[in-house]
This record gives sequence, C-alpha cells and structure tokens, in this order.
Amino acid sequence: MSVSRTDTPNLLVLIKSVLPSLSKAETKVAQEIIREPEAASARTITELARAAGTSEATVVRFCRSLGLDGHRELRIRAAQAIIGAEAGPDREIAGGDIPAGADMSRIIATVGYADMGAITDTADALDTAACEAAVAALAAAGRIDAFGVEASGIVAADLTKKLHRIGRTAFCWPDIHSALVATALQSDRDAAVAISHSGATTETVEFLEAAGNRGAATIAITNHARSPLAAVADHVLTTAARETTFRSGATVSRIAQLMVVDCLFVGVAAKLRRRSAKALAATAAAVSDRLRPAS
Repeated sequence: MSVSRTDTPNLLVLIKSVLPSLSKAETKVAQEIIREPEAASARTITELARAAGTSEATVVRFCRSLGLDGHRELRIRAAQAIIGAEAGPDREIAGGDIPAGADMSRIIATVGYADMGAITDTADALDTAACEAAVAALAAAGRIDAFGVEASGIVAADLTKKLHRIGRTAFCWPDIHSALVATALQSDRDAAVAISHSGATTETVEFLEAAGNRGAATIAITNHARSPLAAVADHVLTTAARETTFRSGATVSRIAQLMVVDCLFVGVAAKLRRRSAKALAATAAAVSDRLRPAS
C-alpha cells in the first residue's frame, strides 16, 4: 500500500508558522482567521477586513505573506482547514485546553490529541525538497555538529545518537562555548544542525551562523519559517507544535522536533542503506548481552 502526502500545509498551521514575522495590521487578520476559520471561509475580502479592524489592502498583503495567490485561495484553504478539524475529535478536546477539575481521562485525551496534532501538522508542513536537501547534506558530511538549548538540546542529542548508530560522525554540544569551538574546526565538507522552537534563541542562531561562515551546510529545525534562525540556514525544516495550558512550546515542541529528527535519520539511513544496515547490526550486537531474560 502506498502512502502519499501533500506539501500544502493546513492554513492555520501555515499562519502560526509565520505569525512572528507579520506586521501589526497583518497580525490582526491572522488572529481573526485563527479565531473563526469558518467565518473566514465565507467572508468577502471587505467583510474579513472589517472583522479584523483593518483594510482590504492589508488582507491582500497578508495573503502574499502566506504565499497565497489572493483572497480566493485564502477562503479555499480556510474551508479545507475546517474539514480537517471536523474529522478530528470534539472541539473541546481539540482546543487543547485542560480545564480546572479535569479528570485523568480528559487529561490523557487532551495531551494525546495535542501530541498527535503536533506530529500530523508537522508532517503536513514539512517541505519535501528541504528534507531531501538536508538528508543529502547529512549523508555527505564528514562530520555533523548539532546544537540546541534546553528541550531543543535534548532533541539535538537524540539526532546525534541516531546518526552515530549508522556510522555518521556526529556530535551534540552541551553549551554555546563548546558549540562555537566546534564550528571553528568545520569546513565545507561538514554539516551543522540547529534546533530552536522559536528560532530566536541567540545562542542557537550564533552557532548556525558561525558554522555557515566556515562553509558547512546548515540545517535549522524551528517552528517559525521566518525566524532569525531560518534566515541563516541553508535548509529550513518547519515544525507545527500545538501548545496547551500546561505544555509550553518547550514541551510540546519536542514531540514535533523528534518527528523531524526521525525523518532525517531514516532518510540518511535509506540513502546509505548498506552501510547503515551494517552499522546498525554491529551496534545492536555490541549491547545484545546487556539484556536480561524475562523471568
């Protein structure tokens, strides 16, 4: 059975990915669509502008900022977003909020929905060409350096461990000083991966910028396609993490980032299939006697 996907992300996911880069007037349009996507799918450009408290020209600029042809495509994409939402669980759970007094079953349902949403929305948002280019860079690199702060650092460590399992020379650096020292030894034969949910973490941007200045291929994994981190990367892989009441970006973003990391790992392993299979077998054998039999 074949599995297909589209490179046309859900409209609400797309809007949230570019939200930090929008002007104040465009942000009003974005917030109005996020608040009432059903209404946005039916409103004329004049009605949408009035509801957002802005002008028709702003709506046109907003459409361009999203890469849409115009208001007509905006309405179509809004309608598609509604259909996708209706196919999911009830709106109360889909909203992602955990109300006061919620029992454990409600908490499990809400967290589960948010995590599944982070994965499916990220899969929809990922650019296939960007992923292929990033995989090619990692497969060809003599060495790979990865960096992230706090929760993103955990994901960076996960990536390097996976790549090491298939014979790639990969390092994850625990602090910006170590990371910058590492970039000083990079060349155009190497690659660097920087991970940041906001794409605005100063240390992470500095790391990737330094790696790029040394000629290394640079890859950014971020939730915001027009962030400072994305601006200094050769290849940008965008996540689509949903936040809930008790799960900030630093928590839910990790689920989406790990999904991207898995795509990169599997992509590199598939590209170097024979070498990867041999390395995986060798590394698995190295710890095979460390497992205790079930009693």
